[in-house]
Amino acid sequence: MDFKKNKFEYLEFNKAEENSDPLYFDLASMTKMLSLSFYYCVYRKQFSSEMKLLLNHRAGLPAWGRLSPRDWKKQIEGYAIHESPSLYSDFSALRLMLEIEKKTGQGLYQLVAPFWHPDVKFWKDLPAYACSPITGIRNGKEIKGQVHDDNAFAINQFCSHAGLFSTIGGLCETLLNFNQQNDLIGFYLKEQSYNHDRFVAGMDTVSGPSTLAGSMAGPKTFGHLGFTGTSVWIDPQQLKGQIILTNYTELAWFDRAMLSNFRKEVGNILWDLKL
Repeated sequence: MDFKKNKFEYLEFNKAEENSDPLYFDLASMTKMLSLSFYYCVYRKQFSSEMKLLLNHRAGLPAWGRLSPRDWKKQIEGYAIHESPSLYSDFSALRLMLEIEKKTGQGLYQLVAPFWHPDVKFWKDLPAYACSPITGIRNGKEIKGQVHDDNAFAINQFCSHAGLFSTIGGLCETLLNFNQQNDLIGFYLKEQSYNHDRFVAGMDTVSGPSTLAGSMAGPKTFGHLGFTGTSVWIDPQQLKGQIILTNYTELAWFDRAMLSNFRKEVGNILWDLKL
């Protein structure tokens, strides 16, 4: 993505299908950026200090655990919020969604969906023709066209921590358009200028040459990863961005180092491209 020229180019490989329909990928935790970070960028004045801790995974909530579709809200709301070191937490993202919904009286999905290109879809709203790659196995059946995250699947409604699908073109246009309309890059640079830990405005940062964004990413690069093998990184100094959408977890779920190396190697190739 070229944020200066507001344009993008992409390459798509589809080994699973013979037709030419675009692929809808499970974005996994990139959902957090497209929902919570986008909302904070536009409505940051609504955020209390506790909500900011939740946004940046510093609120002391557990990282993960099994949730019941019947009483998950009670469990998530039962955790005390207190400032803590960074601990990347799906529960923190879910709690922030509930806090936003209490404050606004509206569902987070309705609040943030207008920010997205039509090809960014909640998994329950995928069109019948949608072609999605296999991301794993659940109950002995292939996970295809359903959210991979077990809690999001069990809750069976929009969640802030996982559940969005997108085509590569739809996601590129979403990020470019959101930046044009809401100055995502300028907003992020301002947020990053304050004292911060790993996460800034709910988005991940890079540190050193071992970053999963690739060694060629600039020091102010920000973005997010998705467990299924997805990522987005934006370098605000180069005004460039890269997106990788894969179902690589199907191959590398047992070997996280393999997936990490894949992200770095492809990332460096993409940083070096000229649009």
